[in-house]
Amino acid sequence: MSTNTPIILNAGQVSALIGKIDLAAELRDMFVELGRNQAVQPPQTVTLFPEDRGDFITYMGAQGQSGVFGAKLSPYLVTGGKPVITAWTILMSMETGQPLLLCDAGQLTTERTAGTTALAVELLADPKATRLAIIGAGSVAQAHYRHVKGLRDWQTVQVYSPGLGSDDAKQGNWRDLCGDVSFAATAEAAAANADVVMLCTSSGTPVIESSAFGANTLVTSISTNVPQAHEVDPEWLSAAQVYCDYRATTPNTAGEMALATKNHGWTAEAIQGDLAELTNGAAPKPEAGKPRFFRSVGLGLEDIAAAQAVLRCLETEA
Repeated sequence: MSTNTPIILNAGQVSALIGKIDLAAELRDMFVELGRNQAVQPPQTVTLFPEDRGDFITYMGAQGQSGVFGAKLSPYLVTGGKPVITAWTILMSMETGQPLLLCDAGQLTTERTAGTTALAVELLADPKATRLAIIGAGSVAQAHYRHVKGLRDWQTVQVYSPGLGSDDAKQGNWRDLCGDVSFAATAEAAAANADVVMLCTSSGTPVIESSAFGANTLVTSISTNVPQAHEVDPEWLSAAQVYCDYRATTPNTAGEMALATKNHGWTAEAIQGDLAELTNGAAPKPEAGKPRFFRSVGLGLEDIAAAQAVLRCLETEA
């Protein structure tokens, strides 16, 4: 049997390539492919380590048109102090069955998460949106801003994160990224009158009061490793027009959806559409007068698409 040694890229090597990738185009093409049943997205799985030593999440996917499949493994390792969280993606050929790439997926995960949110903002936010709020201030929040900054004519950008107001270094980083940024005293103050509110935290519990959202506000939310993590009040889902990255898997993973189903009479049938449907014109756009909620849990196909883009970029430069 023939063997093939995959290209192995560490975090620094991946970072050097990311800025050269049109990740938005890669993700859009992947979701179009998924919506046409030319890609497969299984549910993510969580495997617990013995003796309460943590777990790892497996994100899998296969792209038929692109001829690749693979998985990302993301462990959560319990230590005596801060837990260790890493992520590695393996990309394989659907033609030969041989490995093509093994890469550190830390920054790729950050970028594909932000890129997926940006695609949702492009498709779901009011075309005339001008006011942006970001809850969270770390690398994920900054990536979110970079990916959406050209999607609308943002007149105001407000950021809130606990402690940000007294952290000159973090404020300086944000001013380098967005010269007109302002820093709010609370999450609710940041979201007041905002057209788009991007929640970019690692919290397992709500980070903002739902009363802060306006009638036409788009609220986006992401995932973390915390069990049943949710950044919004599950009860609020019944008041929103709900969208997600992939309706076949997201409701079973997203904490607020599971809790809303269990405790508040919400059902997954209420989801208006997902990115596979939206990119193929098969889901209704939001109506005016009711807030919009987009939930991303992270898909293996997003990791596969990002890894393939890195490999393609590397091969082009070779």
